[in-house]
Amino acid sequence: MIGRSERVPFFRRFLLYFFLTLVGVIMAYPFFFMVTTSLKTNQDTFASILAPFGSKLEWGNYRAVLSTVNMGRYMLNTVFVAVCVMAGQIFTSMMGGYAFARFKFPGRDAIFRAYLGTIMIPFMVILIPTYKLMLMFNWVDRYQSLIIPWLFTASGTFLFRQFFKGIPLELEEAAIIDGAGRFRILWGIFAPLALPAVATQATISFLYAWNSFIWPLVIIHNRNNYVVTQGLADIQGGYHANVPYIMAGSTLAILPTVLAFLLAQKYFVEGVATTGLKG
Repeated sequence: MIGRSERVPFFRRFLLYFFLTLVGVIMAYPFFFMVTTSLKTNQDTFASILAPFGSKLEWGNYRAVLSTVNMGRYMLNTVFVAVCVMAGQIFTSMMGGYAFARFKFPGRDAIFRAYLGTIMIPFMVILIPTYKLMLMFNWVDRYQSLIIPWLFTASGTFLFRQFFKGIPLELEEAAIIDGAGRFRILWGIFAPLALPAVATQATISFLYAWNSFIWPLVIIHNRNNYVVTQGLADIQGGYHANVPYIMAGSTLAILPTVLAFLLAQKYFVEGVATTGLKG
C-alpha cells in the first residue's frame, strides 16, 4: 500500500500543476479571444461577442487590414527599423561591455555606474531634447530618427559586461600571446561564446523597437513611413466600430514578436540565467 507520506507529494504536485494550468489558461485566453474574433464578421461579433467562432471564418479581415489600411507596408517598415536597432544595439553593447569588462582605465567604474544610471531617466524627460536634435539634423519623418537615437543601450552594455566577466582571463591571455589583437579577441573568441547574451539582447531590443509608439507618433508624420503601432492606432481610429478589423491588426502586430521570442527562447532563458551574477 502507498503510505500517506507518498500520497501527499503527489497531491501537492497535482495542485501545483492544476494551479499553473489555470493561470496559463487565464493568461492565454485574451490571445485566443483576439485571434478568434479577428476571424468573425462584424455582425457575428456583436451578436455574441463571447462565442469562440462565428458562422464562418472571415479571412477577408486580414486581407482588408493588409491592403485597405496598408498594414503590410507598416509591418515592413517596422521590421526594417527593428532589425537595424537590434543589430546596432548588439554591436555597440558588445563593444562597450568588452571595454568595461576587460580594459582598465581611470574612472572606468565611475563611468560605468553613471552610464548604467541613465536607465532610470524616464523617456519623457528626453523626448523634447531628442526631438529638437532630430530637427537640427533634419531627420524628422525619416527612418534615421527611429534608428540612430536608440543604437546605444546601458542595459545591453551591462548584460555583455557581466557575461564577458565570466569568461576565464586565461583564454584572453592565450590569444594575446598568439598575437591576436583586441578586435580579433572580441569578434573571434568572445562573440561566439556570447550567443546567449546576444539572443537575450536581440529579443529585448527587437521587442522594444517593434512595440515603440510614443516616439514614432511624435517624429513620423508621413503615412508611408508609419510603423505598425501607428497602423494599429489608425485602425482603431478609422474602424473603431469594426472589432474584427482591430483584432486582425492586433494579431498581425503581435505575431512577429511571439515568433521572435519562440525562436530565441532557449538562448534567451540561458542568457538571463547566466548573466548579471557577477559584480
